[in-house]
Amino acid sequence: QVQLVEYGGGLVQTGASLRLSCAASGVFDGYNMGWFRQAPGKEREFVAAISWAVGRTDYLDSVKGRFTIARNNAKDILFLQMDSLKPEDTAVYYCVASSLSGLRGPYDYWGLGTQVTVSS
Repeated sequence: QVQLVEYGGGLVQTGASLRLSCAASGVFDGYNMGWFRQAPGKEREFVAAISWAVGRTDYLDSVKGRFTIARNNAKDILFLQMDSLKPEDTAVYYCVASSLSGLRGPYDYWGLGTQVTVSS
């Protein structure tokens, strides 16, 4: 059974940092992993992803240099370090996994999401 559970969301001020974690079960080895987000009234968008084999990464342009994706393959955990947060980063963040897609998707498996709110 596949399960992706996100942790680490919260309410922070502009410029602060947060680290999201995603505990994976049923998927990890051989799977590309990533993060999407959805803000109120907006479509869901790709944020970052990391490949299984060589740890190749891809980022949304607006988060490059501020967000870092990483994975611990021994513990089946995915991370998203978010620094210099801005109000426009406010969204529900979803952990995703796929064994078949490119880094930007489509993704087969989704977590339930964790809320990140950045106040100005």
